[in-house]
Amino acid sequence: MKTTTYDALNKINASERERVADFIFTHLEKYGDPITAIKKAIDYAVKDRPSLGGYVFVMEEDEKIVGAVVINKTGMDEYIPENILVYIATHKDHRRKGFGQKLMEYAIRNCEGSIALHCEKDNPAKMLYEKLGFTNKYLEMRLEK
Repeated sequence: MKTTTYDALNKINASERERVADFIFTHLEKYGDPITAIKKAIDYAVKDRPSLGGYVFVMEEDEKIVGAVVINKTGMDEYIPENILVYIATHKDHRRKGFGQKLMEYAIRNCEGSIALHCEKDNPAKMLYEKLGFTNKYLEMRLEK
């Protein structure tokens, strides 16, 4: 098992960006976003767009992606966590084998500061997040324009 970290210093190349974005898009299934949004989050994480940066963590087994995480830095602390976990996906054939937990633990160890995430209430990954210490302190409300 190999985990690679991409960020502002260890840039992701164009073909790897496509591979990771396609993986996330495919394996998020009903919990996903358009691939353009996924690519934008990756670009923010590695500072290929104006941003504070972040991280892309890619876990591979036999040179095939089994999991990927995208975290963007918020630039805030004390009132909003310093990081937001934008995407986490595990390969549908490798779920319930501990890869998601290992990847989340890796991400937590390799991020400075607190991490926020959004999770739909029916997402089965919610139990993993709670097991890792994430709490649901607030109700998120949005005004869509």
